[in-house]
Amino acid sequence: MYLVRLIYTSQPTEHFKPESIEDILDASRRNNGPMAVTGLMYFNQHYFLQCLEGSRSNVNKIYHRILNDKRHRDPIILDYQEIEARDFSAWEMGYLPETKATRESYKRYSPTGEFSPYHMSGESCHKLMVELKGMLKSV
Repeated sequence: MYLVRLIYTSQPTEHFKPESIEDILDASRRNNGPMAVTGLMYFNQHYFLQCLEGSRSNVNKIYHRILNDKRHRDPIILDYQEIEARDFSAWEMGYLPETKATRESYKRYSPTGEFSPYHMSGESCHKLMVELKGMLKSV
């Protein structure tokens, strides 16, 4: 079985409500566990940045579900590659909201100084997510 990492970004639609983030996380954790998919999500009210790790087949199945989720618009894959080991193995879906610390982190990786994943390289997004992982104590 090949392990892959997929990093994508999207924006919330009018169907996204503040309580939607908990619904998304609950569904992710419920669905990802049996599929052996792990990952991390960062959300700042304007953009989702999410990493999924697992088998090629399962990661692609989950991404296709996201594409059909009415709460997301303009999804784009920023990075997709085979990996030897997971970076986010501790979580079926870890989550970080925007904080002062996360703002300081993304400024180091964004060419504009603002959090806009559409303007970031896949490598920069991956490095940012690994750094954010260190801020996540528990889920």
